Amino acid sequence: MRYEIDIYGVLVPALLLWLIVAYALSTLVSRIMRRFGLYRLVWHRALFNFALYVCLLGAVVYLSELLP
Repeated sequence: MRYEIDIYGVLVPALLLWLIVAYALSTLVSRIMRRFGLYRLVWHRALFNFALYVCLLGAVVYLSELLP
C-alpha cells in the first residue's frame, strides 16, 4: 500500500483519499437503500450505516492494492 500519494506536488495520505471515496460510496448506497425502502429491514440504522462504511472502506483499500 502506498502511504502517500502525490497530487500536483502535494503529498496526501492515501488513507485520507480512501476515506473520502468510501464516504461517497456509502452515501450513494444509503440513498439507494432509502429510495427502495430497504431500511425497513434494518434494526439500527446508524449502526448499519457505520458497518456499511467500514466494509466499503475495506473494499476500497483492498482494491487500491490491486492497482499498479
